[in-house]
Amino acid sequence: MLPLREPATARPGMTFQQMLERIRYEGAYPTRERAEDVTRAVVGALGRQLTGDERVDLASCLPTEAALFFTSQIPDLQPLTGWGFVKDLATRTGATPASARWDTGAVLPVVGHLAGPALLDRILTQLPSGYALLFGRAELTQPA
Repeated sequence: MLPLREPATARPGMTFQQMLERIRYEGAYPTRERAEDVTRAVVGALGRQLTGDERVDLASCLPTEAALFFTSQIPDLQPLTGWGFVKDLATRTGATPASARWDTGAVLPVVGHLAGPALLDRILTQLPSGYALLFGRAELTQPA
């Protein structure tokens, strides 16, 4: 018997423009256009990592424009670790790993806020290690 998953609960959403303004503030980006470029890159990269119900539920929590970036990506067969995610983002965008890490730190906490704690827990359970920090959470591990 399959375990029942907790359905995504409706959260007070934000418009895409509000999302960009929050990311612009968090990332200290000089323009809304720069915030949008970073958002497209990071949300698209996340779309290459998630599959299944978590992918569908997260897409439904995002503003339409961000959901389109997210769902336009085909998930990778083997998800990357958190550090692998940052390095891949740096390679794809031509940024340094430090800049890519900064960008993920500006975008993913906003995405996590939109998802809510229950869905974010499910997402982090699906992904390899290293993503909790990218979403602004402590990386908790069970003792071996």
